[in-house]
Amino acid sequence: MNTDEYQELLSEFNELKKENLDLDLTRGKPSPKQLDLSNPLDGILEGNFQLKDGSDARNYGGILGVPEARQLGAEFLGTRPELTMVGGNSSLNLMYHFVDNMMEKWGSGIKFICLTPGYDRHFSICEHFGIEMIDIPMESSGPNIEKIEETIRKDHSVKGIWCVPKYSNPSGHTYADPVVNRMASLPKLGGKDFKIFWDNAYVVHDLEMDSEKLLNLSKEAEKSGTDNDIVMFASTSKVTFAGAGISFLSTGKESLLDFEKYLSRQMIGFDKINQLRHVKFLKNLDETKKLMAKHRAILKPKFDLVLSILENKLGNKDVATWTYPRGGYFISLDTLPGLAKRTVHLASELGVKLTPAGATFPYGLDPADSNIRIAPSFPELDELEKAVNVLATCIQLAQAESCLKGKNNG
Repeated sequence: MNTDEYQELLSEFNELKKENLDLDLTRGKPSPKQLDLSNPLDGILEGNFQLKDGSDARNYGGILGVPEARQLGAEFLGTRPELTMVGGNSSLNLMYHFVDNMMEKWGSGIKFICLTPGYDRHFSICEHFGIEMIDIPMESSGPNIEKIEETIRKDHSVKGIWCVPKYSNPSGHTYADPVVNRMASLPKLGGKDFKIFWDNAYVVHDLEMDSEKLLNLSKEAEKSGTDNDIVMFASTSKVTFAGAGISFLSTGKESLLDFEKYLSRQMIGFDKINQLRHVKFLKNLDETKKLMAKHRAILKPKFDLVLSILENKLGNKDVATWTYPRGGYFISLDTLPGLAKRTVHLASELGVKLTPAGATFPYGLDPADSNIRIAPSFPELDELEKAVNVLATCIQLAQAESCLKGKNNG
């Protein structure tokens, strides 16, 4: 990188600053067009609140959810209705409370394995409870399972692992069958009450017509006798209304009973009317996939646009690499080491908000300072085009600054 190239990039940066942009790529929010797909939810019950068991959804009772919704959740997660419960609009809330319940049994000084890059809100739960986080890298076939097994064998204070097994946040990778198979046996390697938190957030969120296949962990765990140590989650947050969906949790019979007792201390039950209207609207997994095809038609052009701009502007620059997800809500981009924070800062100066550099690592600390999570879902295509062009310019400018600084220091 020479001085002329740097000045050219700086001039482009200053021209972009004049546009006074206000664009947001921080979180994987559904766009208004996606939310519109679920508008029929409003009024769908038409005054009929009766459940198939004859009870009234408007009244108390049923902390595990209405039978119809438990059936739907079991289809989402590939398990059985009697092992599945239905919560409110947030699967993260169920995760938090499951960990809270387990803290009474685990005590202090515990650790979790956190796969990186990963989901920042999983890490936030650990930080809240004072759980030490051990980061283990993701690979294209899933997490480094050998390193996970070694860690659990050596240290029985490791009590949990966070997983987003299909279209992982943010890389978009799906766990290969051998990885899932070995995952099911992890509780046998660790100390008492080791739990796998299987956050299948993107189970129906395909960007291609042919969905990537994920081995059924529930069935593998039953074979291994570890079903009470597997806790599976999903939700409709990016299927229907992000702020008014329903969530699912499935685990072994004993584990679910224990969690039900914990929840009964603080509540009578979740919103059964919302559960019922979701069942009326989504009906079953097959019908849900038809709805998700409409989401795909909105989302895929956005992902294609981002990937096209990155290829055109950075493809031959050797300054960054990125994933090509076949589903989910994110693209994971890695700059050269040491450039991510500076890139995010430069983009913010131009009015483009990105997820903070380091957010995809425990404690917000990316040791290489290289990972940036891109969320293409919310902006319109014209806004997205501007935002990603800004990002590409800022990556190159950050590298140019680093090169010139190195030369000056040399």
